[in-house]
Amino acid sequence: MNKTSPILGVIALALSFAAISANAKTLEQIQQAGKIVIGTDGTFPPFQFFSEGKLTGFEIDIGDEVAKRLKVKPEWKPIAFDSLLAGLTQDRWDIVIASFTITDERAKAVHFTSPLYCTGGVIVSNKQNIKNADDLRGKVISAQTGSTYFQKATSLPGIKQVRNFASDSDARNSMISGRSDAWITDKFVAKLSIEKQPERGMAIGNQLFTEKVASAVKDNGSLAAAYDKALEEMKADGTYEKISQKWFKEDIRCQQ
Repeated sequence: MNKTSPILGVIALALSFAAISANAKTLEQIQQAGKIVIGTDGTFPPFQFFSEGKLTGFEIDIGDEVAKRLKVKPEWKPIAFDSLLAGLTQDRWDIVIASFTITDERAKAVHFTSPLYCTGGVIVSNKQNIKNADDLRGKVISAQTGSTYFQKATSLPGIKQVRNFASDSDARNSMISGRSDAWITDKFVAKLSIEKQPERGMAIGNQLFTEKVASAVKDNGSLAAAYDKALEEMKADGTYEKISQKWFKEDIRCQQ
């Protein structure tokens, strides 16, 4: 799935804090503390979400494994998606693992690690006549605030209205209830929603764009290097594929 850069105002805020705040904690400082604080969204299944009160998902498993390899305990901090990067620049957490799309705009405020996975934004609807971008003319679309999906929806020609929601689940529910004609979201999120609720008659239409998703740290320091090394090792020794198969029944790493 994926989400993209927050609105320009959030980026500007993040930049201002980055300019005045202290340097991010080094890997050595994190290891001395014995824990790594990880910011996440927690409302984006199957990547990170709550199940029976417990935070779980693909990215949670990845983050827990990275922490294990860095010899620290993970401390997860779920918070609204569009507040995560600003919080990172204020040193409220050490890293953000929350399906953030790599964008040039966002890279001005934070440092992206190596890509965690590749995906794309798709059209989802329970109306049979909505499959591609042209079918969305004159229609109401739902998408999550601050996401690439919302950004793409607002750029499509002829759209009647784009309804924005705090969570991707709320955007989906708007489409299911008939308040929106279509929902734009991550292709893996869409597949899971259809699998979990086949009675809703949802179908995936065209993919509108592709994306590379990564974790984010405050700067390109020792933590970024250690994270990239741990992720590379996980991909080489089969751990990454095992986690990916658990959640998606396929390997979702970027192929290029």
